[in-house]
Formats: sequence, structure tokens, C-alpha cells
Amino acid sequence: MSIKKGDHIQVQYTGTLADGSVFDSSEKHDGQPLSFEVGSGQIIKGFDDAVMGMEKGQEKTIEIKPLEAYGDVNPELVRKVPKEHIPDHDKIKAGMVLVFGTPDGQQFPAKILEMSDAEVTVDLNHPLAGKTLTFKIKIVAIE
Repeated sequence: MSIKKGDHIQVQYTGTLADGSVFDSSEKHDGQPLSFEVGSGQIIKGFDDAVMGMEKGQEKTIEIKPLEAYGDVNPELVRKVPKEHIPDHDKIKAGMVLVFGTPDGQQFPAKILEMSDAEVTVDLNHPLAGKTLTFKIKIVAIE
């Protein structure tokens, strides 16, 4: 049975960057497979597209360009924020990643690029923006 849009599947995976470093894997999640509905937009487009037509037990390695993953780095998402607007600003340092919340409850990471006495420069781009991702995937279940 080949995977098609609307199927619920489970996938074991390892995601690596160009330098070979692992940025995520099902092993990092206690070996639990990733479960999702194919074509629903729950995961990045390149991964979603890659599983189409695969079968249970099938393995393959895929490369996903930024456009099909987390997009290119957007320079407009690098912003200067008044230091007093950041909780515990006296405890933060360049290189740290903070989690900001929106009024509707969504959360997103922001990397601190630099700090001055009055401002903090943060990068609101996704940490994997602009990167080509490689995934080794294995289909473990199709429902």
C-alpha cells in the first residue's frame, strides 16, 4: 500500500545538516516515530512531499532545500528590542535563544545576536532557515 494524501503515517528519521551534524531524530524523542497526516501541512513541505508513494518498511534519504523547509533567512526578522522589554535582561547573553510568546499563545525562538546598554538585537528567523536539510527516513506504519 503506497502512501497518499490523507494517510496517517509513522516515520523513523534522522535529520542532518551539510556538515553532518544531527539536528533532530526520532531517537532524540525516546525512539518514538514521528506521526502525522500526509498532506495536512503539519510538517515541512519537502518532508511531506518525500513520503508520498512510499510503502511500509521502505527507507530513503532525501535532501530538502530551504524553500521546501524553513525558508531563506529574512533580514527583516533581525530586530533591535529595548532591553527593558526583555524579562530578566540582566541574565541574558549573546548566543542564547529565548522563547517569545504572542498574545494568541504561540511561541517562537529568538536568538540573541548582540547586546548594548540599551538594546538587544534578536534574530526571529527559524534556527534552520536558510539551511539545506538531509533526512534519512523509514516508514514504520501507514494507517
